[in-house]
Amino acid sequence: MSVYHRMSRATQDFALSELSFADLDGFAVDDHIEAFSVFRRSCAAMVAARPVLRQAVASSPALLAVCRAALTEPLGDRARARRFFETHFRPYRVETRASKGHKLGFFTGYYEPVVKGSLTRTAAFTAPLLSRPADLPAAADGAAPYPDRAAIESGAIASHAAPIVWLSDPIEVFLIQVQGSARVRLPDGRLLRLVYAGRNGQPYTSIGRVLIEAGEIAEAEMSLARLKAWVRDHGQEPGQAGRALMQRNKSYVFFALDPTLDPADGPIGGQGVNLAPLRSIAVDRTIWPYGSPVWIDAKIPWASSAPSPFRRLMVAQDTGSAIIGPARADIFFGSGDDAGARAGDIRDAGEFIVFLPTEEGFSR
Repeated sequence: MSVYHRMSRATQDFALSELSFADLDGFAVDDHIEAFSVFRRSCAAMVAARPVLRQAVASSPALLAVCRAALTEPLGDRARARRFFETHFRPYRVETRASKGHKLGFFTGYYEPVVKGSLTRTAAFTAPLLSRPADLPAAADGAAPYPDRAAIESGAIASHAAPIVWLSDPIEVFLIQVQGSARVRLPDGRLLRLVYAGRNGQPYTSIGRVLIEAGEIAEAEMSLARLKAWVRDHGQEPGQAGRALMQRNKSYVFFALDPTLDPADGPIGGQGVNLAPLRSIAVDRTIWPYGSPVWIDAKIPWASSAPSPFRRLMVAQDTGSAIIGPARADIFFGSGDDAGARAGDIRDAGEFIVFLPTEEGFSR
């Protein structure tokens, strides 16, 4: 059974094909209690109507009802958690008109960088990471256009946005902006947590894709390390090729310090909750509400450099400017260089299967 839904982006359509849980290869052996714990974290925020960092499509009454049930459900064991999902949801494969039966989802990975920095500019730390400007439009994510990356780096908002911290070079700032969060270790050993505080509303451009299309780096060889090396090798001063490449991405993200975050917790995602490695995903916030469970079935290099099956229940708790489309997800891998190396290798197709509340079905 399937039916087409009109997306909020008027030029695209997608369909939902109903499945059974028995159709989901690997579902029976997933760690349902872990997935349920992550889902309940989203539910607590939704039921309490906590503010989000980035606005998304509203949750349906049916999803909120499931969340209220989840918050009264004891954590129990894996079998009980599995029954909860099977009782309250139905799985639907997301398809697009152009897919013609092929695998439909496309997955990438992201992470929380952990970098060295300083609260003051020094010879070793010269690249500022900026706080939210005082004049940034109040509309969500700076919906009204604001100066682009090149203008900001040329001092266009110097009187409105103060540096929070100084990093080693512009590419470190750039990549933290792409990831949306970071930890910064100061020279005295203290660890700062930075959270998303807004963006300039300008369009996002993948500079990795720019290099691939220009023939600078083969797609099979593209990685976070190769990207950083290319930018550094080609210069990051005004007028140099590395800086010009970064400025192709007009989007610019601002941050805030969060001194309350436990170092053991994951970063804060768009929903305003802590992200869980290999359980949280970023989705298109104009299509899927936060808290939506999504089953991913793909063969990706997630555990090592060799592709292997990745079949697990994820929860939509984040979003991103590059995450566009009904079967598109960015998988959160965790914090630090190892997580970054694995996340940077993910650019793979697979099945994107959304769980809709049993009482909701096709009424969305």
